[in-house]
Amino acid sequence: METKQNNKTIRIKHLKSILIGIAIFSIASILASCNSAIFYDEHKTIADDIWNIDEKLVFNVDVDEKNLSNAYNFFIDLRNTKNYPYSNDFLFIKTIFPDGRFALDTMECPLTEPSGKWYGRVSNNHIDNRFYLRKSTIFPQKGIYQFEIFHGMRDTNIIGIKNVGLRIEKVQ
Repeated sequence: METKQNNKTIRIKHLKSILIGIAIFSIASILASCNSAIFYDEHKTIADDIWNIDEKLVFNVDVDEKNLSNAYNFFIDLRNTKNYPYSNDFLFIKTIFPDGRFALDTMECPLTEPSGKWYGRVSNNHIDNRFYLRKSTIFPQKGIYQFEIFHGMRDTNIIGIKNVGLRIEKVQ
């Protein structure tokens, strides 16, 4: 009787180990598939957390033939410190197409609630936010796309901006 009990206990432990392994593999697969949607992700650091109005952050995105048929979501990532004195940030985004044509977007990035509480993920002195720039957009031509991002605030220098990023994800 003890042998049957021991065998049953061993089988249950073995089954638990298999189930845990499957669960870990499943979670890892899900996380890996989430990252496979990332087409482009780059961040530029602002020196001394002071962004001058004339400082353009330039992102070059290479689009080849195979990327023309996919739709993409475009995001702007913004990291600021708690020293940032405003409740929002205005950005200008100039997109220069491979053929030289360009488009200019103006974007408001709300950073705090009316009460002053920060939006986004707060960690120590940093606040991270991600904003949609464009949804389900298709690249119209292959080649190098240049994205120039600069701030549109009234002050020449704004303090408290750590970095700005451009992220492009393939729509699943």
